[in-house]
Amino acid sequence: MPKVSSITRVLEIIEAVSYASKSLSPLELSQKLDIPKPTIHRLIQNLVDEGFVTVDIGGGIIPGKRVRNLSVELWQQRLFFNERQMILQNLVDELKETCGIGVPYHMNMIYTNRAKTTLPLQIYLPVGAKSPMWCTATGKLYLSQLSSASREKILQNLPLDKFTKNTITDIDALNAELDRIAETGIGIDNEEFISEMVAIAVPIRDTKSRYLASLYVHAPTIRVSLDDLLTHVPQLQKAAQDIQSLVYELPS
Repeated sequence: MPKVSSITRVLEIIEAVSYASKSLSPLELSQKLDIPKPTIHRLIQNLVDEGFVTVDIGGGIIPGKRVRNLSVELWQQRLFFNERQMILQNLVDELKETCGIGVPYHMNMIYTNRAKTTLPLQIYLPVGAKSPMWCTATGKLYLSQLSSASREKILQNLPLDKFTKNTITDIDALNAELDRIAETGIGIDNEEFISEMVAIAVPIRDTKSRYLASLYVHAPTIRVSLDDLLTHVPQLQKAAQDIQSLVYELPS
C-alpha cells in the first residue's frame, strides 16, 4: 500500500470534519480515516493552531474560522455566482418579489445572492448583510436541519433578542417551531425579524440531501401575506434544485 502523505491526511481531516453532522472526537477521526492516534492528535493540533479546525466545549473537533471563511468564499466564486444570479432573477420575474440565498456564518446567516423586485416598496437586505438565525426564514430553516444536540448547543449560545412582537424568544417554543419546519422543509418568518415583512425559505441541498443554503423570498405585508408567499413554494423548490445542479456540474 502506498504511503499516504501528511498533506492528504490533513485534507482528509478537514473534509471529514466539514461533512460531519456533529463534532467528531480525535478517536472517531482516527478510526474513520485509518490514521494512527498519535498522528491524528499531532495533525489536529496543527490544524487548531492554524485556525482550520477548533475544539468545541465537549472536546469534539469542528470546522474553524478559516474553513468557514473558505466555504463562503467558494460559494461566492464568480462562475457559480453569476449562474445562481440568473436563476434568482428568473424566479423574481415570476414571483414579482425579492429573492435571495442565505448561508450560515458563525452564529448568523449571511446573504450571498440577491435579486430585487422592481416594485417600489422593498426591504433592504443586501448581499453581505448578516441576520439572526432564530427569527428569519433562512436561519430557522438552517437550525431545523441540525441534529438535536447541535441545535441545542447553538440555541444555548444565541442571544434570542426580541426584534418584533412576533419574535420567538422562548427556547421551548422555538424548538417546537423548528420541529414543524423540519417536517415541512419550509422556513417561515412571520414578521419576526422586521415588522411588516414576511418571508419563506426552502433548502438548497447537496447530492446526499445535506443542507447547503437557504433560498428565500420576502416581501412587505402591505403587498402580500404569508399565505400568499406559501403558494410560491413549488417555484422556490424548483429554483433550489436548479441551483443545486450548479454545484456539481463542474467544468472538466
